[in-house]
Amino acid sequence: MDRYYLVALVTLCSGLLCGWMGMMVARAHVKAGILPPAMTGDPFLERTSRAHLNTLEWMPIFLPSLWLFAIYISDGIAAAIGLVWVIGRVLYVFGYARAVKDRSRGFAIQALAAIALWVGAFGAIVWRLVHA
Repeated sequence: MDRYYLVALVTLCSGLLCGWMGMMVARAHVKAGILPPAMTGDPFLERTSRAHLNTLEWMPIFLPSLWLFAIYISDGIAAAIGLVWVIGRVLYVFGYARAVKDRSRGFAIQALAAIALWVGAFGAIVWRLVHA
């Protein structure tokens, strides 16, 4: 059986990232004095919340692509690209919390990483299907 320790660690890091972002949203609620379920009224809270939700929206793209890339290409390469995705998301949330215009660099980094994983996994699967 193949071992996928590296992508398993990156998967856990992505879960930790989502939990940490959720804590940032909770702190933003307290700082703004806006108690859940209310989400509007403070720009910092709204940006922090949106960054967290956007990360959750990317998880169904990122995680399957990460694992399929690892299975069909390489655990190590998938983990390295996955770590770039996590770093991109960290840059994204800090940038977005600061100002909407500051989210672009982190977004571009994570989007390119996710696209690389998806294209790599898709290409490897199609290659195997054609050459089976």
